[in-house]
Amino acid sequence: MALNCQRGVHSRTRQSCAAVSVRPSRIRTVRVQAGGKVYADPVKKECSAFAPATVANLGPGFDWMGCAVEGGGDTVIAKVIPDKPGQVVIEKIEGDKGRLSLDPAKNCIGIAATETLKLIGQVSCGVSLTLHKGLPLGSGLGSSAASAAAAAWAVNGLFGSPVSKAGLITAGLASEAAVSGYHADNVGPSLLGGFVLIRSCTPGKPVELLQLPFSNDNLWFVLVNPVFEAPTAEMRAVLPKQVPMKSMINNCCQGGSLVAGVLTGDVKLIGQSLDSDVIIEPVRGPLIPGMMAVKEAAKAAGAYGATISGAGPTAVAIVDNPETGARVMEAMCKAFKSAGNLDVNSAKVVKLDPVGAKFV
Repeated sequence: MALNCQRGVHSRTRQSCAAVSVRPSRIRTVRVQAGGKVYADPVKKECSAFAPATVANLGPGFDWMGCAVEGGGDTVIAKVIPDKPGQVVIEKIEGDKGRLSLDPAKNCIGIAATETLKLIGQVSCGVSLTLHKGLPLGSGLGSSAASAAAAAWAVNGLFGSPVSKAGLITAGLASEAAVSGYHADNVGPSLLGGFVLIRSCTPGKPVELLQLPFSNDNLWFVLVNPVFEAPTAEMRAVLPKQVPMKSMINNCCQGGSLVAGVLTGDVKLIGQSLDSDVIIEPVRGPLIPGMMAVKEAAKAAGAYGATISGAGPTAVAIVDNPETGARVMEAMCKAFKSAGNLDVNSAKVVKLDPVGAKFV
């Protein structure tokens, strides 16, 4: 499904669909256009939403590929504030150890909620928010994107969901831009679920995302998050401004193979392609103690491939069954300790989340 979203437009959304044949299924195209403002009253007093963790980049897909995964995420509870049109208040945050601001202009849930209200139109009330952090900060699992997606979906739900998930991408992007940079490879899949390819994402221009169909039930992600923080902004600062032609060709080839693996349901090809980045991983990997040893340990234990999830420090490996996943997970945990002297915060073997943000 391709989604074209105009950032900063305060409107409801219109959708038109066209089908593009692929093998073995189809990619649906949806373009979101601007419309007029809509006056809206809430249809309920309270609405809770959950948005899942995401694995961005997937090796060679830096800034243009990501997917949602099961097993963790953030939850936002939105409540109506009567007679306070458009006002957004953050009432409480749990699970952040007091690190996140309660100022809605400085917190991703406040920004996402404010942008969502603008998309809905002229509203008759304000919104208070409570955030339950299920994802660690700076983990490489799309922590800020999950918060933003959950906030957007919860606030939208208060008004009967007048804006589609596609339409809410701009709200999530505004939030991400303030926190970690203007990129949709986390917030896109956290809202939509599944694999999402970012075809176009430039500030001030329409954003286009392709939601890729995937049908193999034997894809498993091994996610190992060490006790180490890798802030996205800092990890982006070390990236090269120019790359050799040979490296560019390799990553284009492997990125194409990654997409082919998704569309054909080829788990082995997904893993091998994910493992083949020669531009981003070689720069970021050494900044995460033990990461390169973890990558090799994962493959030695049976993974098809491994890389850094997002900006890190979480490592992700691809397997085709949970039994192999358990062995790979154990090997990765041991490697983080032996090679990087890092304890492990969490280790999971999980599946693709095809749903994305949902009401809870």
